[in-house]
Amino acid sequence: MKHQLYREQQLHCDIETAWRFFSSPANLSKITPKDMGFTVLSNYNDEHIFEGMIINYTVSPMLKIPLKWRTRISQVELNRSFTDFQEKGPYKYWSHFHEFIPNRAGVLIKDTVHYELPFGILGDIAHWVFVKKKLVHIFDFRYGILEKLFNRK
Repeated sequence: MKHQLYREQQLHCDIETAWRFFSSPANLSKITPKDMGFTVLSNYNDEHIFEGMIINYTVSPMLKIPLKWRTRISQVELNRSFTDFQEKGPYKYWSHFHEFIPNRAGVLIKDTVHYELPFGILGDIAHWVFVKKKLVHIFDFRYGILEKLFNRK
């Protein structure tokens, strides 16, 4: 069964600042909870995303067991949106669409994640028991970090 997670957040910065932050793979670990053991393995030295970019990570979502995860940037529209698509990893399907909408207050960011777990009905049970809660926790953590980085008065 496919699931969707949707979040939005207002950032008090200009579009260039928001885009520069989110389009750098080096910043992913800054907005991911430490207990996830999230490590970016690809070394892009502050290179910003481009269509076709492959990013390799390790992540330890459960019991500190490291899993390899590889995403491909499948779509980029400069200063507007990009999509990362899982090529290899813990999900049967993962597509994360990032959208950036400039407004009077700064930039509204929107995240839409479509995902599906492996293992059929067992994956569906795992989703309702703990995966959904874990994803909410990750995005709640991210929200807090972004508030500190961009919305501190």
